[in-house]
Amino acid sequence: QVQLVESGGGLVQAGGSLRLSCAASRSIFSFNSMAWYRQAPGKQREMVASVTRGGYTNYADSVKGRFTISRDNAKNTLYLQMNSLKPEDTAVYYCNAYIYTDDYWGQGTQVTVSL
Repeated sequence: QVQLVESGGGLVQAGGSLRLSCAASRSIFSFNSMAWYRQAPGKQREMVASVTRGGYTNYADSVKGRFTISRDNAKNTLYLQMNSLKPEDTAVYYCNAYIYTDDYWGQGTQVTVSL
């Protein structure tokens, strides 16, 4: 079992930046992978970025070059640095941890990008 708590969301103007954090209740070192997902109103949840235990990263095409995912094993924290934000990035962002065969989710943090 693990609890994930996201923070760092908020309201930002287009072109601005935000950094999301996801604090885990225990060591993330052994997690198979961690990821950020998002869900906009009326849309399905989609993967934004992921990072494996070995450090391999993967991004949705819509955020490549603008978002950066990273994990700090010493702090048990996952980050998502979001730059050049666009109104279409508005969504609830969720932290995900894949451990062995189980998925764990945080409660989500709202990101709103205004024109």
